[in-house]
Amino acid sequence: MEPLPCVVELLMPPIMSRETHRSLENDGHRLLAHRTEETVRLQARSGREVTGVWMDLAVAAMRLPPGTVLDGEAVIWNDGRLDFSAVQARAASTRERADTLAAHVPATYAVWDLISHPDLGDIRARPYTERRQLLLDLFVAYRVGPPLQPVPATDDPATARVWFEALQDQGIEGIVAKRATGTYRAGRHWVKVRHSETVDAEVLGHTGPPLGRAPW
Repeated sequence: MEPLPCVVELLMPPIMSRETHRSLENDGHRLLAHRTEETVRLQARSGREVTGVWMDLAVAAMRLPPGTVLDGEAVIWNDGRLDFSAVQARAASTRERADTLAAHVPATYAVWDLISHPDLGDIRARPYTERRQLLLDLFVAYRVGPPLQPVPATDDPATARVWFEALQDQGIEGIVAKRATGTYRAGRHWVKVRHSETVDAEVLGHTGPPLGRAPW
């Protein structure tokens, strides 16, 4: 099975309804983890094989039983903050350089979803809440821990708002909202609620074609 990743759609401002579950949106690189009978393959969102530069995560994922496929994100914590530049450096490195970087600033695989279960097979058609519980149960049953970690998630709007407002200084981009009954499908079916950053500035010039008349 070569699943296409579910894509996150950007949306502002935050949606806080009871029909959605919310998880933290980290600042990293999207990865699918395939646990086969013999090894673990890590696949970028583009479909490219990237196991070599995230070998520390692949080795950790060997604790999972064959037939498991996870969707998540490779992130790097540095001095208490998410460090996206470190993630980019790792992703662009050679295998040898990646091993050196991993020894200094190890990565974490923040797991969003379980899309194939070792006993149940492909579970993309099941609701998100069921997939989430199966993921948590799997990690407990096989004693899977760091650097593999399910992302924190909640169905409580108040908790999600606290996360959104309190964790920005740690590099958390925002919140990902998912329908509790939603299936896992390729395309834009998750909603990213992210922090906006604005700055006041004077416009001194404009390049490009003439602006023309406003449409209203």
